[in-house]
Amino acid sequence: MEVGNGKSLFPLYSSDQMDCAESDKVLSLIDASQQSIKDDELWLTEVVERSVWIGRYDSLLNWARKWSMFPLAFGLACCAWEMFSIAFLRYDISRFGMEIMRASPRQADLIIVSGTLTWKMAPALKMIYEQMAEPKWVIAMGSCAISGGPFADSYSVVPGVNRILPVDVYVPGCPPRAESLIYGIIKLREKIEKDSIKSVRDVSRV
Repeated sequence: MEVGNGKSLFPLYSSDQMDCAESDKVLSLIDASQQSIKDDELWLTEVVERSVWIGRYDSLLNWARKWSMFPLAFGLACCAWEMFSIAFLRYDISRFGMEIMRASPRQADLIIVSGTLTWKMAPALKMIYEQMAEPKWVIAMGSCAISGGPFADSYSVVPGVNRILPVDVYVPGCPPRAESLIYGIIKLREKIEKDSIKSVRDVSRV
């Protein structure tokens, strides 16, 4: 496609240049994953110093958030089938106010990573997470998403989603049943109830 001055509107890249750019992103994520992850235990403790007004505001805000979570399905492997089943009539996640799974990160505040995450897919996952509006939460579903599962020693598999994103709830299993994922959602709702506007969440990873 050309414009009036005869120059191409879209720059042309060779396949080698595109491969180098993609490999640079993957290598930067791999380097960042080697750093130690802070074990933040603030979520284990109750907020002691909380004023009456902030407490009431937190209660109202957290009540609205836990009843209006919009999940973004990020199915990567066999765990995705168990994840999709929670939207069917038998489990009906709409009773938690979650309704349907969103297809756009702009409309979601919860991302469920289910399955094996590869380093090739890691930049796309991080980009989608960054496009979600705050506040946002992450559920790692299945042993592959939690720690790499049986492929943890593979050169192409990320040994845990927490190397890329800050994970809020882990749902173990290979694959975990739909009931286990619903239990994880309930635990996330309990975590949201304890959130406060006084706390600032560190989402920096790279």
